[in-house]
Amino acid sequence: MSSVRDQRYMNNVETTGAAPVLRHSAEPSLTALQLAAGSLVSQAIYVAARLGIADLLAEAPRSAEFLAVATSSKESSLYRLLRTLASVGVFTDTGDKVFANTPVSEALLSDRPDSIKDLVIWLGDPEHWKVYGGLNESVRTGKPAWEMVHGEPVFSYLFETNKELGGVFNRAMTSLSKQVIPAVLASYDFSGYGVIADIAGGHGHLLAAILQNNPQAKGILFDLRPVLDGAQKTVEEYGVSERIDFVSGDMMNEIPVKADAYILKHIIHDWPDETNKMILGNLRRSMPDGAKLLIMDAVIPEGNAPHPGKIIDMEMLVAPGGVERTAAEYEHLLAGAGFRLTRIINTASLVSIIEAEKA
Repeated sequence: MSSVRDQRYMNNVETTGAAPVLRHSAEPSLTALQLAAGSLVSQAIYVAARLGIADLLAEAPRSAEFLAVATSSKESSLYRLLRTLASVGVFTDTGDKVFANTPVSEALLSDRPDSIKDLVIWLGDPEHWKVYGGLNESVRTGKPAWEMVHGEPVFSYLFETNKELGGVFNRAMTSLSKQVIPAVLASYDFSGYGVIADIAGGHGHLLAAILQNNPQAKGILFDLRPVLDGAQKTVEEYGVSERIDFVSGDMMNEIPVKADAYILKHIIHDWPDETNKMILGNLRRSMPDGAKLLIMDAVIPEGNAPHPGKIIDMEMLVAPGGVERTAAEYEHLLAGAGFRLTRIINTASLVSIIEAEKA
């Protein structure tokens, strides 16, 4: 790049902390290119997470040479990867090819309670990543690209065909739950409920945390039997195993659970309206009068307002075939299933709490 072009580029850059950011008003073509190249940054972060670079930098800055030896990588290639990530604020180059963590890269530390390392590894895993190559077909047809790429729906593929990738997915969902749990506990009062049921609640992290903070309550964890088998250890770690009943079943067929509050976390966004009406109908048939339904998913703002849920909506489109919804869309969906939306509570996380009751 010539010196004239160098200056033109730098005139279009503003510095925020360690990372240069293109001004959207300066050179639209450069801004568009930066956004389009975001996939390269995503894969670079994935590789750094897989290699455990943040963990290697936890105690002190390290040279590219040290990191290459520790990760069995080619030094020159690893340096280029880290230089790229440092340019967007993930790690920082302290000079002489020595790198250190930043607040952003510290989110990739394995031992942090709010670590997103497993979530990043899920997003960048080759078997998951290649599904995004089918986004065009998903947009054109409205069908999940996952089935076109892998030949079967996402959940059967993860839990029957490719159980190794299913393990990656489970760890990622546990990571996501750990982001959500403190925000939910800070935003919603569970003290009035005697029995709380988590429907398709996975390994029970959310339910166990709620019970830990609400000693008056008992819990029911409802999910498929293989999932519940993996939940026993989790609830024991929270010290609430004696207050949780495990009920196995398929929410698509029946939800034979009686409770005062029913949680559906990251469930409704997985499915189109017709499937959700069936799930909600199954729940409603068992639900006592006066019980509350608590849907925990992103609520998408109208218009051009930025929201991470708008990006995650692309994952819903290409993988399970679900959708992230606006408040109006939730109200419409709930009404069609015999519920009345009572309120929406925003939290300090990706999810909001959509509270409803029988209409």
